[in-house]
Amino acid sequence: MEIVLVGLNHRTASLELRERVSFTADQARRAADELRSRGLLEESLVLSTCNRSEVYGVPPEASHESAPGLSSFLSEFHSIRPDALNGALYHHYDRAAVRHLFRVSAGLDSLLLGEAEILGQVREAYRVSHEYGATGPVLNRLFQGALETGKRVRSETELGTRPMSVASAGVKLAERIFGKLSDRGALVLGAGTVSEQVVTTLRDRGIAHLYVMNRSHDRVQALATQFGGRVIEWGDWDSALSIPDVVVSSMASEEPVLSRTILENAMAARSNRALFVMDLGVPRNIDPAAVNLYNLYVYNIDDLTEIVEQNRSARESEVPRAELIVEEHVGKFLSWQASVELVGLVDALRSRIREERAAFIHARLESMNHLAPGDRERMEALMDELLEKLLVEPAERLRGEKELRRKIQNVEALRDLFLSKKDKP
Repeated sequence: MEIVLVGLNHRTASLELRERVSFTADQARRAADELRSRGLLEESLVLSTCNRSEVYGVPPEASHESAPGLSSFLSEFHSIRPDALNGALYHHYDRAAVRHLFRVSAGLDSLLLGEAEILGQVREAYRVSHEYGATGPVLNRLFQGALETGKRVRSETELGTRPMSVASAGVKLAERIFGKLSDRGALVLGAGTVSEQVVTTLRDRGIAHLYVMNRSHDRVQALATQFGGRVIEWGDWDSALSIPDVVVSSMASEEPVLSRTILENAMAARSNRALFVMDLGVPRNIDPAAVNLYNLYVYNIDDLTEIVEQNRSARESEVPRAELIVEEHVGKFLSWQASVELVGLVDALRSRIREERAAFIHARLESMNHLAPGDRERMEALMDELLEKLLVEPAERLRGEKELRRKIQNVEALRDLFLSKKDKP
C-alpha cells in the first residue's frame, strides 16, 4: 500500500513552467484514466492550483520506483520535453508524501503562509477525483485526514484568525498604487472561489463601484446579486474596460482571456488613464505581451513577493503549533495504514502456514502407518488449533488496540522477514 507523490510548486518552478503543467478538472479526469490504463496507479488524484500541480497515487506494487514513471507521464501529458522538468519536480513516498499533503492543506507550504484558499482547493480536487471514481480507500482516508488537519490548524492557531489569501494580497497591491479604493471601480473576471474572495475583499476595502464578468451568466449573476455588483456581458470589452481602475482576473483558461490587442484598444479608449490588472490565473489570463503598454500595471501570482514576506514574518511564530498538529495527523494516518497492511500480512501468513502444515503432515504421517484415521484427524485438528491461536490473537489485538497500531509502522520489513516474494499479497 504505497503512496507516491510527484509534483512541482512555486518554490521549484517558474510561473511559465507551472502554467504549462497545470490541470483543468477535465484534464485531471483524463489523467486518472490514462494513469490507470497504463498500470501506473490504481488510485490517483490531481491537485492543481495557481502555485502547484501534484499527482498523488497508489501504485499497483510497493517498490519506491513509481515516481520516475509519473514524471514521464507528466512530460507526455503536457507535451513538455523531460529535460524542461529537470530540477522542478519533487518525488515523495509514504510518510514524506503524507506530511507534504498535510502541510499543504494547513497552508504551511503556500506562497502566502496560512493561505486561505488552499483548503478549499484541496477539498475541490478530492471531490472531483472521488466523484469520478479515481480515488479508493487509501486516498480517501489520506485526503479526509488532510482536510481535517487543515481545519484544525485554522481553528486552533493564529494562522486561521486572520487568514491571508491571494485575493487579499492582490487588493493590497492595488491600494499601493491607488491609495484608498473608496472612489475607485473594479472589474472581477471569473465567478469561482478566488473571484468570490476578491469581491469580498474589495467590498471590505470600500470599493465604490463593482463589476463582474464571466462566461457562465448564472454564476456571475448570483455573485453580483450577493455583493451588489453589476454584471457586464462576456466579451463586451469596450464597456468592461472603459470604467474600472482595477481589474482582477481568476479564470480557468488555457489561453489568455485579455490579449494585448484588447488591452491596447482599451487603454486608447481610456486616454491611457492608469489601469491596474491583477492576474491570479494559472495559466495566466493576461497576455504577457501586454505588460509594456503605457500606464498599464500588470501583476501576476509571482509578483506578491514583498507582501508574502510581510505576511510570513507576522505569522511565523504560529508555525511550530501548526506543525505539531500536522505531525499528530501524520502519525494517525500512518498507524491506520500500518494496521491495514498488517491485517493483510496476517492473512498472507495464515495462507502460507496452512500450505506448510498440509505439506508437513503429508510428509510425516505417510510413515506412521500405525495411527488410526481418527488419530490422524485429531493430530491435524490440534495443529490447526495451535496455528490459529498463534495468528488470530495478534490479529484481534491489532484491530482493537490503537497504541499497538501506532507502534508498528514498518510492515514491509515484517513482510520481507516472514514471506517469500511469491507469497506477498
